[in-house]
Amino acid sequence: MKREKTGFTLVELLTVLAIVAMLVGLLIPSLNLVRNTAKEAKQKVQLTEIGLALTAFRNDHGDYPPSNWLIPPGDYCGAQKLAEALLGWDLLGFHPKSAWRADGFDASGGALSYDPGKTRDIDVDGVLDTFNERKGPYLELATTNAFRLGNNPARQDPEGLFPNSTPLNPDRYVICDSFGVKKVTIAPGVTAKAGTPILYYRANTASKTIVPPPPTPFFQRIYNVSDNMPLTTQLTSIADGQAHKLGNVAGGYEFFYGNPTAPVPVIGYIQDPKVTARPWPYRPDSYLLISAGIDGIYGTSDDICNFGN
Repeated sequence: MKREKTGFTLVELLTVLAIVAMLVGLLIPSLNLVRNTAKEAKQKVQLTEIGLALTAFRNDHGDYPPSNWLIPPGDYCGAQKLAEALLGWDLLGFHPKSAWRADGFDASGGALSYDPGKTRDIDVDGVLDTFNERKGPYLELATTNAFRLGNNPARQDPEGLFPNSTPLNPDRYVICDSFGVKKVTIAPGVTAKAGTPILYYRANTASKTIVPPPPTPFFQRIYNVSDNMPLTTQLTSIADGQAHKLGNVAGGYEFFYGNPTAPVPVIGYIQDPKVTARPWPYRPDSYLLISAGIDGIYGTSDDICNFGN
């Protein structure tokens, strides 16, 4: 009696494997798209939460926090001041008399604000005065993605976002976006995924123009590109070391501001190309927030902001 052969031939197996490989190849990009869309939605929620926290800060203190960088001592940029306002200089709450200095001292160089040495107890109640005087935090610290900016070998947890954060103070914090692009050691044996610092620019409400005629200085424009200049020019991407497009200095930061009078008009990053009579983005009386997006590079198409589309 002749027995029939069962099973697949080699050609049939190869055909099935090829079909499976094609299906996987089609499925993976779709999964990545869904994953990226979810991350973008999460990032938009984070910017909304920061916006609500900034509103609460303004209600308590009369204005939004400053974002300037070049005012002495000059090692403290807009992204760091955003973290101080919403979380505190050392993540322990904001001091209403802050002089917005990276070293925590007051404007005269004394310890009447954050008291970096934590020694001041004038009322002798056993509780350091700096903690009695603070407000906030305005964000939930456990979910805020706050990280120190730079490495500091003197600390027990020396690792920050950048090996060298010069010219910015390495020990001050920034609020990072939700696109964890780098693993950072936050305590001995403990790591966390850090995103790129969220840029913060407070509006100059005395100005009503983004691109005044040269040589008008940056600080006389609605938003001052120099507020976060170290993060967009001196410090490259924490993801892969690439330069940020938003830090391009050619033509006086035309990519940031735009230049409608150029031979070939340039639409700026913070301008609305659909509005010609009023080219600044919405909320010109308040602030800009910019996340570098999935690629970790400011000034690319995946950036997520509180303005524009």
